[in-house]
Amino acid sequence: MSPVWCAARAGVRRGVIELRQSFTTGQDLFGYVLWTVLLMVPLFLGRNDPLKGAGISTGAFMLPSMLGMTLAFTGMMTTAQLLATEREDGTLLRAKAVPNGMVGHLVGKIVMVSGTALASMALPFAVGVFLVDGVAPRGGGALLTLLWVVPLGLLATLPIGAVIGSLVASPRTVGLLMLPVMGLIAVSGIYYPLSKMPEWLQIVGQVFPVYWLGLGLRAALLPAAAVAAEVGDSWRAAETAAALGAWAVAGLLLAPSVLRRMARRESGAAMAERHRKAMQRIG
Repeated sequence: MSPVWCAARAGVRRGVIELRQSFTTGQDLFGYVLWTVLLMVPLFLGRNDPLKGAGISTGAFMLPSMLGMTLAFTGMMTTAQLLATEREDGTLLRAKAVPNGMVGHLVGKIVMVSGTALASMALPFAVGVFLVDGVAPRGGGALLTLLWVVPLGLLATLPIGAVIGSLVASPRTVGLLMLPVMGLIAVSGIYYPLSKMPEWLQIVGQVFPVYWLGLGLRAALLPAAAVAAEVGDSWRAAETAAALGAWAVAGLLLAPSVLRRMARRESGAAMAERHRKAMQRIG
């Protein structure tokens, strides 16, 4: 077996260990519960508000939409935060010092973030189906939709997070990106159908993967009549696959070169300079 494959297998084991630690750490478990509570608040408020012409409540529309938002948010922002943090604390520098260490490290992060994203979706879904009516898988077709939308969504968002994490100066910068991300969520049809928004906002929302993830999960989890709330009165499966696929291809083409550039720039001197600046901020 080649050294790269050995490093990748070690990365998978590392990712599984990190996931196990996350699922048994009180602080991380609290984060999953808190995220679920935050998602359930608007769901609860809209559970009895009918969505005109769709035969479902606003809460039922929001549940799969928010699951898609969670997948996109975790794939992008968690990956970016982890890379920025581990660059600052020297973890990436130590991985770079080991043969094929960066390969194993990045594979581990992919496993860890993917597992975190699925867990962050599973708990709100388990709670939400009891809170609102009209949300449930619609047989084998729904399962098949989930089986391609979720992996393709991760493939579309994880590389974006890797690029962001490689380019930002520090983990604090990733936090500042929350503001534009929240603006993106607002125009992606998560809490209100995109078809009811002005046409120019519809165009903006459909550029980014957040909308398409929400649409794909709504297609899988909502009754057929709910399509009346969508743009063009269609679930647009082909367009969803094309949009997410385009983001995945663009990210996979861009992320490796950005990550290699970041790894080349990592050194003991660079880490010491970041530490010095951090101490200055504290002082």
